Amino acid sequence: MSSPKPTIVLAPKWLAAAFVAHYFGAALPRGLRDEAAAMTWESFVATYAPTAGPLRLGQWACTDDERPAGRLGPQARNYRATIAVGDNLSTSTAAASGPVAALTAMLHDRGITLETLRFHQMRSGGITVTFIRGTNGIREEWGMGWSDDPTQSALRAVIACANRLLAQP
Repeated sequence: MSSPKPTIVLAPKWLAAAFVAHYFGAALPRGLRDEAAAMTWESFVATYAPTAGPLRLGQWACTDDERPAGRLGPQARNYRATIAVGDNLSTSTAAASGPVAALTAMLHDRGITLETLRFHQMRSGGITVTFIRGTNGIREEWGMGWSDDPTQSALRAVIACANRLLAQP
C-alpha cells in the first residue's frame, strides 16, 4: 500500500545503538536505549518497525495543502488516508494541526487508541528516522519509521507503534 522504505545500508550485525549513533550522530531515545541495548540493527528493525501487522497505511494526502494562509496562527488542515485494518480497507478523513494528529484521529475513529507520549526525529544522508512512544491506555510501546520524507517517516512510526500495541493483549 505505501511506498517502500528507503534502504539504510550498514552491517546488519551492528548493535542498534551503535548503528543509530554512527548513522544519525545521536543516541537512541532514552527508554528505548535500555530495551534495545543488546539488539542488532536487524533485530531492532524487525521489532520496532514491523512491516507486517493488522494495520496498514496506504495513500496519504493533505487535501488543502495549497490553500493560502488567510489568517495568522495555527490552522487545522484536512487529511485523507487509505487505511487497512485486517481485510477491511477504507478511506478516512480528519482535520488536525498536523499529520500525526490526523492519523491518530483516524485510528481513533476505527476504535484503535493511540496516544503519543514521546516523539523523536533524526535526519542524516537524506533519510529521516522517527521514534514514537505510544500508549493505548493500558500499555506503552515504541515504534520506528523511516523515509526520505519526514512526514512519511512519522506516519510509519505511528503505524508501527499501533501494530505493536495491537499485537499484545
